[in-house]
Amino acid sequence: MTTTAPAVRHATGPKVAPTRHPFRWLAAAGVLLLLAMAANSLVTNPAWEWEVVGQYLFAPSVLRAVLLTLELTALGTVFGFLLGGVLAVMRLSPNPLLSSVAWGYVWVFRAVPLILQLLFWYNLALLYPRLSFGIPFGPSFFSVGTMDLIGPVTAAALGLALHQAAYAAEVVRGGLLAVDPGQREAAAALGIPRVRRFFRIILPQAMRSIVPNAGNEIIGLVKGTSVVYIMALPELFYQVQVIYMRNGRVVALLLVAAVWYLALTTVMSVVQHYVERHYGRGRS
Repeated sequence: MTTTAPAVRHATGPKVAPTRHPFRWLAAAGVLLLLAMAANSLVTNPAWEWEVVGQYLFAPSVLRAVLLTLELTALGTVFGFLLGGVLAVMRLSPNPLLSSVAWGYVWVFRAVPLILQLLFWYNLALLYPRLSFGIPFGPSFFSVGTMDLIGPVTAAALGLALHQAAYAAEVVRGGLLAVDPGQREAAAALGIPRVRRFFRIILPQAMRSIVPNAGNEIIGLVKGTSVVYIMALPELFYQVQVIYMRNGRVVALLLVAAVWYLALTTVMSVVQHYVERHYGRGRS
């Protein structure tokens, strides 16, 4: 004789209904509508003159201006962050003189607008017609004319680098302070030399904090090069001004500059992303 087990009914609990977000969907629909209206305006409004934009986007004079913009950005970035790194180390030095000098530099160059700094270096010959090289407070070995030594491009690169160094110093200093002091103490306890301790242990960890802010500063410097138009240097913004002063196509030429600035900053943002990911490896 066989017996069959009674059928087991599985108890079903109450169903969980998802939370509804009607206002979120309304907001998304409103944003989508605004985007569609903006895109329609860009396509249908003939005043944008997209055919003129295409005509001048890769014009030889514009490409040369883009190249000069990149050169000024590279010079300002390299020398600015080299000097900024030195200033950051000076700010963290226990020596009060070094710390005070670095603080004074950052204070002055962050307080004075960039356009004034550029004009100062551009007109340096009014203060010092000749620059002498020799023993401090002693005889000079030779001298050169300031106008011969510091031309417009040199003055622009010098002004951008010195201005950028003040901000780079704070970026680097913040990154170094973000490293756990225990890392320094452990490295010192192991007898690792000071220089190797800095470059192999402290700096790689500090780069996690330095890179995002440094990337923002470099992207800002790309756009900041437009200020050198006051020195009549044919960078991107100045060059499109020259062109639209001749042909009257103001909006179209401004769009040419906007497209190039957007392209340059986009490439730099992508590079920044991969550099951040490289230094972010191993972070818990």
